Amino acid sequence: MKKFNLHLVSDSTGETVSSVARASVAQFDDVEPEEFVWTLVRTKLQLEKVIEAIRENPGMVMYTLADNALRDILKLECAKRSLPCVPVLASTLAELSTYLGVETHAMPGKQHELNEEYFTRVDAINYALAHDDGQGHWELEEADIVLVGVSRTSKSPTCVYLAYKGFKAANVPFVLDCPLPASLEQVKKPLVVGLTVNPERLLEIRKTRLQSLNQEADTNYVDMEYMQREISESRKLFHKHKWPVIDVTKRSVEETAATIIQYARKHQEKLEKPDA
Repeated sequence: MKKFNLHLVSDSTGETVSSVARASVAQFDDVEPEEFVWTLVRTKLQLEKVIEAIRENPGMVMYTLADNALRDILKLECAKRSLPCVPVLASTLAELSTYLGVETHAMPGKQHELNEEYFTRVDAINYALAHDDGQGHWELEEADIVLVGVSRTSKSPTCVYLAYKGFKAANVPFVLDCPLPASLEQVKKPLVVGLTVNPERLLEIRKTRLQSLNQEADTNYVDMEYMQREISESRKLFHKHKWPVIDVTKRSVEETAATIIQYARKHQEKLEKPDA
């Protein structure tokens, strides 16, 4: 495993530079960065602290800084030490500016302004938390998306990720021999999606969950025959209601959410054009 220092410098929350860095590192096998994340760097004094840390732990630098003076200082310091200093948005902004014929207006944290989209996302996150694991099931009609599945099929984290994307998402657990809320079968506006998983993978996840809680493994929760029945019966339910089904066995939460969003957009189109 090749390890290296990676300094991520931002004049805002650091979300953008961190996302780009991690997506880039993921393309390489057997490398592990030691991340140093520096956020809200907007003054020379703040930048000096970052530069001092770079001197003590030399490594690659990636940054999003709107202030030209700060950028020049950082680049100069990195050049003195022959360290790569990468502006993660520069080429994208340049291409976009050329295409549009419009100059950029550098402003730290511009993407995080408190606009309508921001408040929609906050509202969606609050909804997801209040309607997790079957809570508030009488309000499911207010949702954009409802996820149904057996325990440990990533329903909760997927809902939170969907909420971050602005979708009101609720989830309802499928439990053998326990009826689902009547409100779930009556919803008209939300897209309902069934989540399923390979039994062997589910066994691994549930055993890990029990270990983290220091609980005994002698339970139906990790009984293979019981789990196979759970999954089989849940799939029958999904088929009965003609809900789209997603197998999350080899999917990350982000990949599952991306597929759900595609389904949700098609669902919304049908609601808007029922005869189409």
